[in-house]
Amino acid sequence: MSTIRIAELPPAEQESIRSMLRKSTPLHELLALEITEIGDRHAVLSMPVREEAFNSTGNLHGGAIATLIDVAAGTAAARGSGFEPGKVSLVTADLHVRYLGRPHGDVVFARAEVLKAGRQLVIVECRVTDAEERIIAAADFSMMLVPLRRPLRPVATATDTDPDL
Repeated sequence: MSTIRIAELPPAEQESIRSMLRKSTPLHELLALEITEIGDRHAVLSMPVREEAFNSTGNLHGGAIATLIDVAAGTAAARGSGFEPGKVSLVTADLHVRYLGRPHGDVVFARAEVLKAGRQLVIVECRVTDAEERIIAAADFSMMLVPLRRPLRPVATATDTDPDL
């Protein structure tokens, strides 16, 4: 499979992808995360720079940036590894973020690329940039493929075979 740019898909498919990302994770909805591009070993997600993602000083919250990185890197890891939904879960093992600047404009983008995918550990590199392609953050990220687990808090729509994305 080659790279898919979500904006080039029919509106119904765009909405399906948006819904899939947000439906069971209220934080993704709150931050208005969007998948903009996906490939065999990479993913690009966007997040608007808006009040829901600000800290107490009126700046983009580091935790919001880290969440964007986590979701982008997790999406890339799912695509570029031996991940099999319903058979194993992908869980974050390590995330190191370097915050390098403030964004200009009203959106930031996280581009995550799989560097190495082993049997259990997937290593991903991620960069967050603004619309002017200024670097906002850089991250090293790793995920582990682990056996399926029951959720910590039962959710009506969750099943034992749901991945931990």
